[in-house]
Amino acid sequence: MGRMSLFQRHRWFAAAAGITLAFASVSVIAHRSAGLIAFADLVGLALMLVAAGITLANALTRPGQERSFWALMTLGFLLWACNQAAWTYCEIVQHRQIPDPFFFDIILFFHAVPMIAAVVWRPDMLKREGKIHLSLLNFLMLLGWWIFLYAFIVFPHQYVVLNVALYNDYYDRLYLLQNALLLAVLGFSAWTSSGGWRRLYLHFLSVGLLYGVGSQFLDRAAANGKYYSGSLYDIPLIGTVAWMAAAALSAREWDLQSREFSLHPRWRKVIPRLAMLALLSLPVLGVWTVLLDKSAAPSRAFRIFTVLAAMLLLGAFVFLRQYLQDQKLMALLQESRRGYESQKRLQSQLVQKEKLASLGNLVAGAANEINHPLTAIMSYSEQLWAKEQLTDEQDRLVRKIVNQARRTRDLVADLLSFAQQSPGEKILVDLSVLLHRATQMLEARRPGGKIRLSLSIAPDFPRVQGNVNQLFQAFIEIIENAMDALEEAGGGSLEITAQRQGKEAVLQFSDTGPGIREPLRVFDPFYTTKPVGRGTGLGLSAVYGVIQDHSGQITCQNKPEGGALFVVRIPAAVGSAVQVAGAGGG
Repeated sequence: MGRMSLFQRHRWFAAAAGITLAFASVSVIAHRSAGLIAFADLVGLALMLVAAGITLANALTRPGQERSFWALMTLGFLLWACNQAAWTYCEIVQHRQIPDPFFFDIILFFHAVPMIAAVVWRPDMLKREGKIHLSLLNFLMLLGWWIFLYAFIVFPHQYVVLNVALYNDYYDRLYLLQNALLLAVLGFSAWTSSGGWRRLYLHFLSVGLLYGVGSQFLDRAAANGKYYSGSLYDIPLIGTVAWMAAAALSAREWDLQSREFSLHPRWRKVIPRLAMLALLSLPVLGVWTVLLDKSAAPSRAFRIFTVLAAMLLLGAFVFLRQYLQDQKLMALLQESRRGYESQKRLQSQLVQKEKLASLGNLVAGAANEINHPLTAIMSYSEQLWAKEQLTDEQDRLVRKIVNQARRTRDLVADLLSFAQQSPGEKILVDLSVLLHRATQMLEARRPGGKIRLSLSIAPDFPRVQGNVNQLFQAFIEIIENAMDALEEAGGGSLEITAQRQGKEAVLQFSDTGPGIREPLRVFDPFYTTKPVGRGTGLGLSAVYGVIQDHSGQITCQNKPEGGALFVVRIPAAVGSAVQVAGAGGG
């Protein structure tokens, strides 16, 4: 049972080994013939198409960042299969040897590029969007440089001035360098990853070693005229493709999870530095072409134009990368500014809350102490005023004493009301009803038509959990302050809007008055812009305390076009309740 379980886990690799052994047996037993060539070409093409189909299925069904990895691997296998199909067509359909140079050698050369990109993409690491864009640009710069390198080194001997010996020599060296690069990125990825991804990278690394060694033997055999399709030199190729297909199938059962991983800073800078080196190498190669290149004139001219085209392309990538970095920096600065403003606002709210609490305790004690002698003053003054034998002058003075005592009593009452704010019973409140009643009551107090008051309530305006009387008095205070400012300015309009924003009920009180001289101080206790005798400066402080008690926020600012704007935010009620409050007392 244990051996069956082990076989079940590695069944696809066993199948790959079986296919490779079967191919090797045919290569050893059969002699060079048209049948052997057809067999080898078709088996290679079929395996590459199967591998492309497996990776494509993974790209369509696997989650997250894994899809990009398998999509790039699919592109690599399709390019490989395209070269193999051209090879098969020449040998089976046209019955001729592969020409040298062969156009599809270019396809063969670049089939490894998407595979390198797939590994460099590092789907095993979680990425942030900004870093994805910069990493992609850096990789595209390196890809553009790699294409340029092929055009600069190989093309002149392939298509400009044909030199088969130099073409084969440079092509083989560059192809070997490309395979070495693939092995390097696979080795680094396997070293810095874990779990199922490390296992997959290690399989591909082993496959890459097998293919790299096998391709070197194949190149030497081809140079000596010993190679033919179906020979022993094709066994590493068949084994490579079968092994990679088996790994892609088995990976479906592995834990391929993207994890947080932090590379050492020096490793994170490798790709950007390589991209900059690639850009700096272009003028060096251009100078070498002009001064030291001994090739034919057409080859030198081609290389010069290739360098210029590559400089334009990579220069555009540099500008684009700088633009993205600038945008990212601006986004960070804006986020930092928002965080600073939010922290400053929170600190101001905390200071205001502490200030109100401390002042409330002080005011409560002082008001109670003032209230006792004040009551005595009013009582004795009224008794004195009631006597008939007072002269006119005495009567006038007593009347002033009584009026000033009453004003002082009202002030003490305001102080006590401010100091004794306490969380009341909270029920589900319809703020639109409170706003309607508050506006109607205050409009009735100020007839004349100089002040226009408008109320706009959105259909989806939510209800809140709150205390009816406290909220009603808070709205009265805000509206009355705005109307006082408009009255002093000779008239104007007050626009009240109520709407839902996310999970909050948002009310805006916007007037066309002269604005507020110091909007940041408007909620400070005893701060008032009204004349002496017309305000204590405690009304908006009390409003601030009420809104805070309802877990909300109130802000004040002057509008650019003139006038003041008060914004009240209160969390919307969650769910429904049976009891809904309409209005409070006045």
